[in-house]
Amino acid sequence: MRRRQLLALGGLTAFAAACGDGESSADEVQLQFMYWGSTFEQKAVEKMLQAYEKANSGTKVKPLFTPDEYDVKLNTLVASGSVPDVGYIPMAMSYRLAEQGKLVNLHPYLDKYPQLKGYLSDAYLWYGKDQLHGVATANEIELLWYSKSAIAAAGIAAPPALAASAWTWDDLVQNAYKLTIDQNGRHPDESGFDPKQVRQFGISSSITYAAAWYGFLRSNGADFADTAGTKCLLDAPEAIEVFQNLQDLIYKHRVAPGPGQLAATGDDVPGTNILLKTKRVAMVVDGHWSLLDMNESKTDYGIGVLPKYDTPFTTSQVAGASGVFAGSKHVEEAIELFAFHIDPQHVDLYQQGLWMPQERKYYEDQAAIDSWTKNDSHPPEFRTAVVDYARDHGVADLRGRLKNLSAINSDVLTPALQEIETGKRSAAEVLKEAAPKISAKMQGWHHRQEI
Repeated sequence: MRRRQLLALGGLTAFAAACGDGESSADEVQLQFMYWGSTFEQKAVEKMLQAYEKANSGTKVKPLFTPDEYDVKLNTLVASGSVPDVGYIPMAMSYRLAEQGKLVNLHPYLDKYPQLKGYLSDAYLWYGKDQLHGVATANEIELLWYSKSAIAAAGIAAPPALAASAWTWDDLVQNAYKLTIDQNGRHPDESGFDPKQVRQFGISSSITYAAAWYGFLRSNGADFADTAGTKCLLDAPEAIEVFQNLQDLIYKHRVAPGPGQLAATGDDVPGTNILLKTKRVAMVVDGHWSLLDMNESKTDYGIGVLPKYDTPFTTSQVAGASGVFAGSKHVEEAIELFAFHIDPQHVDLYQQGLWMPQERKYYEDQAAIDSWTKNDSHPPEFRTAVVDYARDHGVADLRGRLKNLSAINSDVLTPALQEIETGKRSAAEVLKEAAPKISAKMQGWHHRQEI
């Protein structure tokens, strides 16, 4: 074996050993919490774990911060039997581990821990009837972020922060023309505009990232699959229209960047906060989690709801999973920690703008809403553009709903969407060819039930 492979295995072995070194004494419960994230998230999670220890005398929690190769390291721990007690889990992996009996079924504990019964219905991750293996860690949604100064310079009204007033797709395109400027100050609908020398694009919206387009799909009366989850519907006229409109932003209207046009080096595209702050792009479709970076970088931003076709929709539950591992020696204490770790009373990631709560009360009760949104990190339009929008217009991300999505993505869907993104063929040509191939891999929707 190569030296790098040996070192990698050695590192994983050491990691597994570290996860298994927390034997509890007779008078002390020791738990381990595994997670990924930025440095800011690391600090917030460690602060939460310290608060848990303080509130639960006799319990110690060891943080296992794992910023790189998370799925590889977690798979290694599962294989070795040295799993943590509680932790983040990549969404697709969470279903696999649950079906293998590696995660605790939380359904029998719902009555004992009432907080677990108060989450948004789309937050729950079911792998069968009365079989609940976790929840999406946060209720993140897709939004339309914009540069206030770019909007003001173009002399247009800011994107609406109220779903009922959402722009139509034509409104988006019309305003994106006004916001797109080449190096000589010309717009795409003006003679002499140079699409190879664009100083500021009007809009950026991903074609390959499902969370970015799923809300548009549902808004246009389309869906990814039929009610059984066994037939792909991306070749329906309403779905084709959505993807053709996204492609047209790049190649017909020339108001959006094509592949590689935003990358500073290699394939690395700057974050939404940087794109807006430098005015490389005036509007970006991206997730709520961008709020933290917007505030940290002091970007002059605003938040709007997504443009609509018919009924306004946004993708919600765009997050990884959290669960309790079946190998825990202290299952009930682990479940208590699980409930604690996504409680806004104990985690300041909500107040700081990285996460959105999963408990229903934080979208319905005014005092609860104020507890995480009434601060300098949340702009005035946040209540309607995010809280109300998520509550009334959210449709759950496909990752937590559709079986076999990882294989569908890697084998068929992502290559097809990348081809649309290149503009070499129309959306209709690509999707009519891809849809039957996707159908052949579909295994249905994941089980869902109300609590």
